[in-house]
Amino acid sequence: MQDFLLSLGYGQWILTALLVLPLVGIIPVALAPASRAKQVALAVTLVEFVVSLGLWWAFDPTDPLMQFSVDAAWLPAWGIHYTLGLDGLSLFMVLLSTGIMPLAVLASFSYITEREKLYYGLLLTLTTGMLGVFLALDMFLFYVMWELMLIPMYFIIGIWGGKNRLYAALKFFIYTMAGSLLMLVAIVVMMFKTFAITGAPTFSYEAFLQASHQMGDAAPWLFLAFALAFAIKVPLFPFHTWLPDAHVEAPTAGSVILASVLLKMGTYGFLRFAVPFFPEVALSPLVTGIVVTCAVIGIIYGALVALVQPDVKKLVAYSSVSHLGFVMLGIWAATQQSVQGALMIMIGHGLSTGALFLLIGMIYERRHTREIADYGGLARVVPVFSLIFVVTVLASAGLPGLNGFVGEFLVLLGSFGRYPWATGLATTGVIFAAAYLLWATQRILFNKLDKLENEHLHDLTPRELWVILPLVAGMIWMGLYPQPVLSRMDEAAKRYVQLVEPGFAPPATALTTPEARP
Repeated sequence: MQDFLLSLGYGQWILTALLVLPLVGIIPVALAPASRAKQVALAVTLVEFVVSLGLWWAFDPTDPLMQFSVDAAWLPAWGIHYTLGLDGLSLFMVLLSTGIMPLAVLASFSYITEREKLYYGLLLTLTTGMLGVFLALDMFLFYVMWELMLIPMYFIIGIWGGKNRLYAALKFFIYTMAGSLLMLVAIVVMMFKTFAITGAPTFSYEAFLQASHQMGDAAPWLFLAFALAFAIKVPLFPFHTWLPDAHVEAPTAGSVILASVLLKMGTYGFLRFAVPFFPEVALSPLVTGIVVTCAVIGIIYGALVALVQPDVKKLVAYSSVSHLGFVMLGIWAATQQSVQGALMIMIGHGLSTGALFLLIGMIYERRHTREIADYGGLARVVPVFSLIFVVTVLASAGLPGLNGFVGEFLVLLGSFGRYPWATGLATTGVIFAAAYLLWATQRILFNKLDKLENEHLHDLTPRELWVILPLVAGMIWMGLYPQPVLSRMDEAAKRYVQLVEPGFAPPATALTTPEARP
């Protein structure tokens, strides 16, 4: 299959097609009747997903370098290029993004009844922005895509969100924009310093990687600027306060995209940029102590706050703070197992937490409440919903045989040798996760059916099953047979560990295109 796809020139056009297709898809969405806009948007996102699936077979898991590379001059006077590439770090983020979007569109059919063309146009624009963040290998292009995905999400929350949507959207925008501006300053400073070293202006990721070891006294400040931008997006404790408001007020599709994809941009940013650029700063005793402490606090704090939430959507939002604390711990442990575990949690969290938000949205459409106390005994009334809810909860809690277990096990295994005490404390987060998730499940599904409004709810419709079952299948597959996923990220994880080793300098051909490799 790999040879067949490459013989069709798949590697030459695939990444550009993934960025352009959603933007082109906005045109038929705008021209279609309002009542048909959602079907057109669904068709566009499905085509996007099918096209992206070829990456799975065409990707070479033995190659640690960038694949399917594209490089074209954009603003040559400033050294700005349209440069894209894909490796084991970004492959699964791309597939997760393209896989989530059709489900988000399909889930929106029942509750988006106003300004449908605008809504689906924003979702398609958001798709391009998300994919651009994971594919860009020019720092100017990366920043453009980072800002591009911010704007559609702001409007999705602010127009179609809950009663406090404007507050949540503004808070989300301000937090993210503040970090983005700091990152922009750092990118510009690095460009001028790289210019001084090479004699030519460039925003190339590879050039920045080469020159990052010669930033001198500016390195700690540059790392801080990148780290703050990515820590806010993760969100790493204590920069998490925007997340519960955004999740609670966002429409269901917005919450799903936030949890499944947008939060991963922060952890991806650490893996791709902040730590490899400045490993001496990032892994210094002071910074390591701060980040690992914040990660462990986030794991425990997020779980304990989730335990006392009366709103089930806010409970799941705080659970994300806890889960992504494990990712940060794995990134900073910088071992083969911990990095692979961090990537597995990023993927698995996208599946299970995205599914939880979808299920909460489905039951909210029936009861118009998210208060846990308003439910009870649903297992008798909606058994299919209840079965899928339990499987998703167990996956999120890290039950062996489901996706959550593999990532957490690898992170704890790979981190223990570096940070035994922190890893020991982080392990309690697994226990707390089981506590808040299973207690909420008991109150929603298995307590006494004592409210009349719950007695006549209808079970999942065929459309809703089409939305949720692909995610359930992904959870089971990753839990029972993770090897195909692990093998495709293996070389990229090794590459990350090499880049952050003390004294390691990347070779000049580290990220060049296949034609330029020796």
